[in-house]
Amino acid sequence: MPRRNLVLAKDEIYHIFNRSIARENIFSNKINLKKALEILHFYRFPQQLRLSKFKTLTEIQKKDYLLALKDKSPLVEIYSFALMPNHYHLLLKQLQDNGIVRFIANFQNSFAKVFNLKNERDGAVFQNSFKAKRVETDEQFIHISRYIHLNPVTAYLINFNQLANYPWTSFPIYVNEDKNSFVAVNFLLHLFGSKDKYADFVADQVSYQRELASIKDLIID
Repeated sequence: MPRRNLVLAKDEIYHIFNRSIARENIFSNKINLKKALEILHFYRFPQQLRLSKFKTLTEIQKKDYLLALKDKSPLVEIYSFALMPNHYHLLLKQLQDNGIVRFIANFQNSFAKVFNLKNERDGAVFQNSFKAKRVETDEQFIHISRYIHLNPVTAYLINFNQLANYPWTSFPIYVNEDKNSFVAVNFLLHLFGSKDKYADFVADQVSYQRELASIKDLIID
């Protein structure tokens, strides 16, 4: 990936965004979307095996391998995500030096291999360099999370009343309390005190529009 002006620092939180080349719809069907989520989950950790190799292991071998990962520090903590037809948004905390760059490289390269194989094509799938904006305050954090979660509603992919069951953002994980998810929900929910208060905050379209100007430098599109 090309060098970027922003240095990504350990223990800082960033809004990460990238788009497909020529704005091709790469996250346009359930197979691709499920694969993308699987890749995000797997590559949170530094891996000795590629995902394709991991999937060839026996169930016992997979279990042993995953148990060993629990002793390792993840590269990133994932707070929010949205997979849109031709781009993605992530809200990440970098837990290791160069963790975000490694995580994004693994995610994009792994997905590109799957996408290219399926579509009998070669070459890059994503634009060369992902965009990153540092999130500096809790207020910015909560509004960026809402911006990310509302992406499919803003794009008229779904209605707001469908968002709680829309699996291609992390919003259902927050409001349905999916404790087995790879998304770290505790920090955001602690800021609100409950999932219901956060859900109301996301539903508050008027407030969202009022606060949009205060985070315009953090919104990447």
